[in-house]
This record gives sequence, C-alpha cells and structure tokens, in this order.
Amino acid sequence: MNYIKLLNFELSRFIKIYFVLIIITIISQLISTYSVAKNYMNQFNLAVYRDGISIEKYVEQFGQVSLMDLQHSGWFNLPIVIAAVTLLLYCFFIWYRDWLGKNTFIYRLLMLPTARINIYLSKATAIFLMVLGLVALQVILLLIEGKIFKWMVPANLRHDYSIMEYLANTVGDLYLGVLIPMNFIQFLIHYGIGFMFVFVLFTSILFERCFKWKGIIFGVVYALVSMSIFFIPFILEIIFAKRYLYPMELFVVEIVLGLIVTAMSIWIAHYLLNRKITV
Repeated sequence: MNYIKLLNFELSRFIKIYFVLIIITIISQLISTYSVAKNYMNQFNLAVYRDGISIEKYVEQFGQVSLMDLQHSGWFNLPIVIAAVTLLLYCFFIWYRDWLGKNTFIYRLLMLPTARINIYLSKATAIFLMVLGLVALQVILLLIEGKIFKWMVPANLRHDYSIMEYLANTVGDLYLGVLIPMNFIQFLIHYGIGFMFVFVLFTSILFERCFKWKGIIFGVVYALVSMSIFFIPFILEIIFAKRYLYPMELFVVEIVLGLIVTAMSIWIAHYLLNRKITV
C-alpha cells in the first residue's frame, strides 16, 4: 500500500464525520445569513413605515447591511469553531484510534509493504486536505450568502462586497481572517505554520506511543523545544527589548526556522517509527 492509497484510506475513515461538519456549516451559516437580513429588514420597516423615518435618514443612522454583519453572528462563527476543534481533536484520534482497542490496527499498518514514514505523511496530508476542503466550502458559502442578501435586501440598503473586498476587511478577524488569507503569501504563512504544528504534534504523540509515561515528558519537551526554535527571533526581541531584524529579514528567518522544525519533526518521526516501534 503506497502513500496515495494510505491517504485515500485515512480520508475514507473520517468521511462521515467530515460530511456532518459540512452539513452543520452549510445549515448554520445559511440560517445566520437569513436571520441577519431578515432582522435588518424588520428593523427598517418598523423605522420607516411605523416611525416615519426617511430611508436616507435610516441608512445614515444605522448603515447598510452587508456580509460584514455576519461576523457578529454566533450562528455564522459557531460551525467554524466546531470544525476547528473537531479537526484538532482528530489530530490525536487519527493516531490513538489505531493503537487502542482489542486489535491494535497500527501494527497491521506498520507491516504493510511500504515505508513507515508514509503512514505519518498520509495522516498529516489527510488533515491538511480536510482543512482546505472546509476553506473552499466557506468561499462558496460566502458567494451564496451574498446572493441571499441581494434577494432579501434592496440595493440601496445593502453594501455588496466582492470576495477580495470582503477578505480585505476580515484581515484582523479571529476566524475568517485566519481561515481565508488575503493573498497567496498569507496563505503560505498561515497554512505553513499550521502544517508545521501538525507535524510537531504528530511527532510528540509518537514519543508518547514509543516511551509510554516517559514519552509524555519527551513529547511535551519536544513540542516546547520546537516552538522555542520557531519563535526564537521574537523571544530574543522580548528579552533584549530590541529589534534585530527588518520585517523582510524576519519573514525569511521564520520561513527557514519553520522548514527546520518541520524537517526535524519528520526525521525524528521516521526514526521513531523504524527504530522504536517493533512489530
């Protein structure tokens, strides 16, 4: 079983839960969009037709409704949080599921005629692809939600954003600002760091699986050392209260350090899988 087959196997094992996450996201965000547009129009109708406020006065006082208003809706942000927490927990479950139970499935995987590191890489890639799938879904939903606003709210009462304009206004947002980067460079930064964290976490889990109780300490120490290496430029700036690097230099250094931490995690995982786990 090669890497591609292992990847397909890992994706198929999570597909039911993944579809549930997709359905929750679609239903919750569409409800949020409808609710925001409906509440705005109800408020508008009360103010204009009951209280006699002019349309221009209402827009001046309350502003136009737009996709930006969705960021303050719990129904909009809730599925993003649920998906993030689920995938984080799955980073643990994707390993421990194979080890726990009456029949330790991990040993069957390790006996397959393929390099053991492929098991590690296929699990990490599965996580990454599932994240990208949810990001793609979110972009599609934003387009649909924009159509819902156009259907429910007159043009003079709404502000229409293109996807790029919307993303430019969500740069500092805790959820969408991280989930959907503004440009390709930000994409590489956000998801490169995220992928690095997954590799560090996976290697820490392997420490625990190889050395049991001692492995918990080894795993925690490894994670702390890895993060210290990655954040060392910022740590030095805090300690000495001085900037040593220009922003572009810092960016390049962080890329190099991120690659070092990622490569180190993969190399240690390769060593643990081949030397410390016997079948």
